[in-house]
Amino acid sequence: MTPMLPLFPLNLVVYPGEKLNLHIFELRYQQLINECLEEKKTFGIPAFLNDRLPGFGTEVEVVALHKRYEDGRMDISTRGLRVFEIDTFKNPLKGKLYAGGVVMYPAESIDLDQPLPELLRLVDQLYDLLSITVEYQIEVAPFSFQIAHKVGMSVDDEYQLLTIPQESQRQQFLIRHLRKVLPVVADMEQTKARIRLNGHFRNLDPLDF
Repeated sequence: MTPMLPLFPLNLVVYPGEKLNLHIFELRYQQLINECLEEKKTFGIPAFLNDRLPGFGTEVEVVALHKRYEDGRMDISTRGLRVFEIDTFKNPLKGKLYAGGVVMYPAESIDLDQPLPELLRLVDQLYDLLSITVEYQIEVAPFSFQIAHKVGMSVDDEYQLLTIPQESQRQQFLIRHLRKVLPVVADMEQTKARIRLNGHFRNLDPLDF
């Protein structure tokens, strides 16, 4: 029998390799995280978008318990491991307060171990326009997941990127996004220049699903 993966749906997209801090306050998720800590097991964060679970998410592990409060709340750090797609969903799991599901793990194709030169050029151009510094490691693959939250995509676009299994296609997706957004950002910065002349723990709301 395929084991159930505990699920913690959130209105965001988590990527493999990403570190995410969470403040756990709902009883069902206190139970989930306590089990993960005691049994050293993982859980899944499927994206909950537009009042539904479209199906994809990321399996994560708890890497640190920073604080446990007297009422059972917790501050934790997690790290994304791998992408999954929900096959069956059950809420709640039998004998549990939280939901879970049977998941499938799409085959990941890291067919690029370096960022495409055009992608690097466009990313640097965006950060120059915004006058910000964003750290990334070009030698760490997959590069697309490193910068996916850092190029101004909508959460729907971030989700679409999560569903693409090939690194080369994900990088092309980011290139197309940056080609569209850069002229808009450049125009905004020029407007701001003309006007001048005359960046904790997340306390995430529980979702009703």
